[in-house]
Amino acid sequence: MAVLNDEQTMLRDMVREWADNESPVSAFRKMRAAEPAERYDPAAWSTLAEMGLAGIVIPEAFGGTGFGYLSLGLVLEQLGRNLAASPLAASAAAASAIVLGGSDSARNDWLPRIASGEVVATLAVDEGPVHAVDGLATQVVDGKLTGTKAFVAEGDSATLFVVAAADGLYLVPGDAGVSRSTRVMADSRSHAEIRFDAALAERLGDSKFSQQVVDRATAITCAEMLGMAEQAFHTTNDYLKTRTQFGQHLSTFQALQHRMAKLFTELELMRSAVEGALEAIDAGRSDLDQSVSLAKAIASDTLNLMSREMIQLHGGIGMTDDYDAGFYIKRARVLESMWGNAAFHRERFARLNGY
Repeated sequence: MAVLNDEQTMLRDMVREWADNESPVSAFRKMRAAEPAERYDPAAWSTLAEMGLAGIVIPEAFGGTGFGYLSLGLVLEQLGRNLAASPLAASAAAASAIVLGGSDSARNDWLPRIASGEVVATLAVDEGPVHAVDGLATQVVDGKLTGTKAFVAEGDSATLFVVAAADGLYLVPGDAGVSRSTRVMADSRSHAEIRFDAALAERLGDSKFSQQVVDRATAITCAEMLGMAEQAFHTTNDYLKTRTQFGQHLSTFQALQHRMAKLFTELELMRSAVEGALEAIDAGRSDLDQSVSLAKAIASDTLNLMSREMIQLHGGIGMTDDYDAGFYIKRARVLESMWGNAAFHRERFARLNGY
């Protein structure tokens, strides 16, 4: 478990309080019913930006706070607990690409607007149902990018794209040469197919750089998954303490106690792996790719288990719309596949270690 400094502790507690008071799961229900084009509440996003969270990995020189990836992970963990819908994860991942590989003009043009929440940016990488950074069909000719990206988070509202092509990563404004088609997914969040037709593109880096940015996006996703797993555990534990069967609270049955004890140990292991990956990015460690794959494999397996047990221990009512459990399992399945599932990252981890 990461040792937090005073600033990180205050940040975590501040976001947790905001999420519980201003963005509980009921706010997600309200957004889902309203079906805004963005698939998030723009007013809530503006508030997060005013709190300085949109620029958390952007240096102070460009309007951000420069708190780093562990701090970003703490924020996303707290938002993930309540399934708070926001473009923070996608925009932060795209901003990291500009920070690391953008020209001075690109940094000056885009980073302050991302930090203020004015611009929503996102990564566009995958071209099919299976995650892949290599073998992409997207091409850039004479500074113009052409290709199709199948599942782009926040693609409905993004005004800036960081796009992976066959020869590297490119910065593409979301106007001329860009068309969008909304894809309806189980989690009721924004996912779109984006088509680029000779869109103006600025090169950020080669294919190796693309993977470095995707690793950061993967670690960020793991942080949201950690928050979801934590809340799923506590919601289920609280339910067992109040639901009665055969005249007794379910929490008194030893078999269920054993299941909850196993879930708790898995949750703590997940926390160590996820925070370890975020710390590896902040420290610039040479093994951050291994740390990220380890974290994603463990996070995917653990959240899968936690969400399934949440449904089972609630019983049949867990899948009804009256309870929140179904929302967690739907979002979990989307995040498990994003940036590679557990099997993908176990294989990658083995390959990185020479097996």
